[in-house]
Amino acid sequence: MQFKTVLGIVLVVCLYFSPALFDRLVLPVVAPYLPGAKMPPPGYEAASAPLGTPPASTGSTAFVLQESPRATQPVIAYDPCRPVHYVVRPDNALPGGDVLIREAVAAVSQASGLQFVDDGPTTEAPSDDRSAFQPDRYGKRWVPLLIAWSTPVETPGLAGNVAGLGGSAYVEVAGHPLVLEAGQVRLDAPDLAGIIAGRPDGAAEVRAIIMHELGHVLGLDHVNDPTQLMYAENMGVRDFAAGDRAGLALLGSGPCVPQL
Repeated sequence: MQFKTVLGIVLVVCLYFSPALFDRLVLPVVAPYLPGAKMPPPGYEAASAPLGTPPASTGSTAFVLQESPRATQPVIAYDPCRPVHYVVRPDNALPGGDVLIREAVAAVSQASGLQFVDDGPTTEAPSDDRSAFQPDRYGKRWVPLLIAWSTPVETPGLAGNVAGLGGSAYVEVAGHPLVLEAGQVRLDAPDLAGIIAGRPDGAAEVRAIIMHELGHVLGLDHVNDPTQLMYAENMGVRDFAAGDRAGLALLGSGPCVPQL
């Protein structure tokens, strides 16, 4: 699962959770909040209907959804009836990186219909063992999507030609659909700074890498079609193509799970 470099021309972008794509947390149908609880009270920010509307599907089949751990639930996605909150760890941030993140998030929101909320900066570091519930840091809710400018020293998975890692954990409410939560995007700041400094279209390339990673966060896997942004060995695609958009529209039309 690699978005490969060919002589340094294109950087690798990988799924975060591999080989198991998702962490698993199973909840009872009703989970009242108690001091020391390992989960937030159910229903936080849950609306009665989706907050946005995915665009009409392009009709393309050039997309692959990440494999669901449950055969009876082939598609798992974020709850469209709640906003997807995100925070940015600014350490090692690229000049203008905040703009590229906002643009990438806006592109993913438009393609999926999911509504994103910028919760500002955080001091939380990325981690393979990130907890999905951190009330002391984020309050009594599921943790927001974490976007972090990292380094291979902090994140060994970024070593070599890997430019980014992205994925989500999932939560299972007994008797209800699986829901993605606690996403992370880790970006190799030194490598991406070199792209921006060394190429006329460097900023657009970095934005595309962030978009690719956010596609993984929402549930897209790599495809074999080189015309799509989710192609592992991208050779110049800078925006979501028809297959990417069809997949994101599907992922934005998942079921509401107010019991979460």
